[in-house]
Amino acid sequence: MGKDMQEMEKTLWAAADKMIGGLSVSNYKFVVLGIIFLKYLSDSFEEKYNELVKEGYGLEEVRDAYEEDNIFFVPEKARWSYLVAHSKDYNIGEILDNALDLIEKENPSLKGVLFKIYNSPDFRNVNLGEIIDLFTNMKLGTKEASEKDMLGRVYEYFLGQFASKDGQKGGEFYTPACIVKTMVEMIEPYSGRVYDPACGSGGMFVQSLKFIQNHQGNVRDVSIYGQEKNPTTWKLAKMNLAIRSIDGNLGKFAADTFHEDLHKDLKADYILANPPFNISDWGQEKLVDDYRWKYGVPPKGNANYAWLQHMISKLSVIGKAAIILANGSLSAGGQEAEIRKNIIEADLVDCIVAMPSNLFYTVTIPCSVWIINRNKKQKGNTLFINATNLGTMVTRKLRELLEDSEHHDISKIADIYHRYQNDDNYEDIPGFCKKSTLDEIKSNDYVLTPGRYVGTEKIEDDGISFEEKMKQLTEELSKQMKESNELDNEIKKVLGAIGWKL
Repeated sequence: MGKDMQEMEKTLWAAADKMIGGLSVSNYKFVVLGIIFLKYLSDSFEEKYNELVKEGYGLEEVRDAYEEDNIFFVPEKARWSYLVAHSKDYNIGEILDNALDLIEKENPSLKGVLFKIYNSPDFRNVNLGEIIDLFTNMKLGTKEASEKDMLGRVYEYFLGQFASKDGQKGGEFYTPACIVKTMVEMIEPYSGRVYDPACGSGGMFVQSLKFIQNHQGNVRDVSIYGQEKNPTTWKLAKMNLAIRSIDGNLGKFAADTFHEDLHKDLKADYILANPPFNISDWGQEKLVDDYRWKYGVPPKGNANYAWLQHMISKLSVIGKAAIILANGSLSAGGQEAEIRKNIIEADLVDCIVAMPSNLFYTVTIPCSVWIINRNKKQKGNTLFINATNLGTMVTRKLRELLEDSEHHDISKIADIYHRYQNDDNYEDIPGFCKKSTLDEIKSNDYVLTPGRYVGTEKIEDDGISFEEKMKQLTEELSKQMKESNELDNEIKKVLGAIGWKL
């Protein structure tokens, strides 16, 4: 991402942050993201409107003329120019809600998606007019902006900022982009059906389509399927797809994936997911006889293996999944150990990547990425990657996997997986990666923790004997102890001179 874009994002965030008053982050995100979305709708409409005016056929107010270009029709009292003209009115909240109502009536696919919250008494201290003015000079919905994915970047940046400010709640809707990019680079969803059963704000889909575009593929070759339990997060996902003109099937409403599967007959070619970690109250007692538990009934107290089996049940015969799970799932005992054994024996585990800690805004615990593959090229084997030492601390609390001129964290993981998969000059690297057989995993009680397999990093021999090193260390220590005693004596003299007694 260019520095200009990064500076613009920071400036926007700082300005919006000042205007929001005492509003909680949980509500703030809907206020700002809703206005960003309105700006996008209006920009893309306005550009097409001006084109139609130039053509001179009088079609600029005909909804069908916009629909054929996948552009949402925006009625006059919902257009940005109208909102700017009234941004200082005392009832701007009512004007915004009315604008969203008008857009929903004209565009059925947006029904129930937009946040009509601006006339709420909770937002009395929020300077909505200034937030409107803040985005006025930004073109977010034009073709040029679309090519640069300006709106997508701003939207994603704001989502990330909200996640970091929103504490535990942030993780419910946002998976850091660097983790998603790693998963996408590993399983390469070029074409077919892509599914996320816990899709949050839709980041997995966005990165999948970016991957296709970066590799000169055709985004029309991919069909998107998702589900999200939280109604407000479901709306964020719908908006996130809409701003990129992605026609995804997220179901007609928000629903619990375990208890109301909205894609019951789906067989996906790719699954990308970050399901919530270690959920204890997931309603197991109502699903004991469910068809999805082919490898064993998941325990009542933890949903990790329910998510894993749900996704396995959704894979096509050539399907591949990249799933983020808490590290405990790699070695958990009891029912989970039995399920894990059965999944391993079925030869479905293609790769396990141990990720570094501090990658999430909300939790510091490290996680792992499971690659489940119904069509393994390396049958009877599993690749273990220990990536715990990769990444850079970009803040005091947050680590990122970087991919730039200096860092190659993501490609280091993805490249070793592809070399292993394709048998292309793959070699084990002590401390980093190891190709292990089913017998080896069995001898480790079916525990999948990469550290058990990859060993320790090889230390280069510098040609100096142990005796010589020991002599050098002893001399160095003796010298430092002598210097320490001399300093102690100096300090005592100085303190004595000023009358201090030790």
